[in-house]
Amino acid sequence: MRDDVRASQLRICKEHGAPFVESPSDMKVGISLNVRSGLMPINGLRHPIQGDTTGWYIWAGGEPSAEPDFFQPVHVAHLAEWCPLALKFLGLPPGWRFLVAEGYEDVWEDPTLLDTA
Repeated sequence: MRDDVRASQLRICKEHGAPFVESPSDMKVGISLNVRSGLMPINGLRHPIQGDTTGWYIWAGGEPSAEPDFFQPVHVAHLAEWCPLALKFLGLPPGWRFLVAEGYEDVWEDPTLLDTA
């Protein structure tokens, strides 16, 4: 991971009082194809880490689709090509969300994301 990306992730965590939980470049996120379309806002939420996945799900627009193929697995290493806006948020721990739109950014804790049963 580039030092400037890691620094921005650490800064976001510090600003929001959240512990830093790395999203290693060889692990995967679930990402929707529509993030490449320029559609806004960009949304992200993090469930608990499982296997080779970071727990992150990232999509563009309103609510994510329930279609089983809406999210595609992509390695964190390739996220700069898919959705560079999301990179600075990937240090937030499971149970956190973000939303980014033109001139707007929000980060918040959502404990319901930790209940995956």
